[in-house]
Amino acid sequence: MTRIGIIGSQGRMGQALQDAIADAGHEYAGGADQGDDPRELSSKADLLVDFSAPGALEANLAAAREAGIPIVIGTTGLEDTHHALIGDAASDIAVLQTGNTSLGVTLLAHLVEQAASKLGPDWDIEIVEMHHRMKVDAPSGTALLLGEAAAKGRSIDLSANSERGRDGHTGKRAEGAIGFAALRGGTVAGDHSVIFAGSEERITLTHNAENRMIFARGAVKAGAWLIGRRAGRYTMTDVLGL
Repeated sequence: MTRIGIIGSQGRMGQALQDAIADAGHEYAGGADQGDDPRELSSKADLLVDFSAPGALEANLAAAREAGIPIVIGTTGLEDTHHALIGDAASDIAVLQTGNTSLGVTLLAHLVEQAASKLGPDWDIEIVEMHHRMKVDAPSGTALLLGEAAAKGRSIDLSANSERGRDGHTGKRAEGAIGFAALRGGTVAGDHSVIFAGSEERITLTHNAENRMIFARGAVKAGAWLIGRRAGRYTMTDVLGL
């Protein structure tokens, strides 16, 4: 039985995580939210799961390092400075960071990378995602994860080969670009499609999240897998052995 502490316990994901922890037979060690000191939580947990906010990441990583325990980071909207902090912390503890903890999305990203590596640049790649009206970042962390998978398959840099927010007279599509479209509305937990559009044919790889419990279960599974791992940076593909 693993004692799991949740950073961001009062949010919707935090509530789902508590249910997933109980379902998996682990122990809920408590939560830390805005205004709380994550070090107090880390002192009584074997593992931290962070679904809070980018601004809290530095303190959360410091708490995990001080306690010498692993941390799963599912917070989205991270920037280069946050990834640098994660890389630094991974020299001391095991850190798993991902834009999506769903096992299905992890497999989807693997398939996207394979497809992108086999199809040439004359096959256009478009990533379409839809989330609930309350989501604050776009493209979603999952869309970016899928974009990175496609870029890896083509051995290109995503930041230099992406198209976002098309509006007005944009000119023709750049060859080899990976396009993103973000939709927001209702209570959608998360829908993602990666479209490979060739000449007179299309391939669409899709994942639909029906309930955020899939993310919670995946995060708990990832956390249990992370226990006992040596210091380093891990992803969900490591959990599935892909």
